[in-house]
Amino acid sequence: MSKKIIQTDQAPVAIGTYSQAVKHGDTLYVSGQIPLVAASMEMVSEDVEAQIHQVFKNLSAIAEAADTDLNHILKLNIFLTDLSCFPSVNEIMATYFEKPYPARAAIGVRALPKGAQVEMDAIIGLD
Repeated sequence: MSKKIIQTDQAPVAIGTYSQAVKHGDTLYVSGQIPLVAASMEMVSEDVEAQIHQVFKNLSAIAEAADTDLNHILKLNIFLTDLSCFPSVNEIMATYFEKPYPARAAIGVRALPKGAQVEMDAIIGLD
C-alpha cells in the first residue's frame, strides 16, 4: 500500500497519534478538524459560528496542501455537540462550497476534544 502523509503549518498540528491527512491513490482522507487556530493552537472563539468557519479554514488549508480544494470533497462528516446549531452549519457551508455539494452526515455527540462545539473530517477526491 502506497500512502503519502499531507501536512501543513496552515492548519493545527495533530494533537495525537494521527496525521492531518493521508493521500492514497486518488483519494485524500482528512482527519477530524476542530476550531483551533494553527498559529496559536488555541480555540478560535466560544462562538459556534466562528468555530464552524475555523474548521472550514482548517479543512481548506489541508486540501490546499494536497493541491486541491473544498469543492473536491466527496464526503463530509460533521460532529456537533448541539444539533440545534445545524442551520448555522448549512448557512456557513454554503459560503465555502459550490454545487454540487458533497455527501454529508451530521452527528450529535456529547463532547469533542478541547471543548470544541464542532469537528469535521472529509474524504476528498484528487482526480
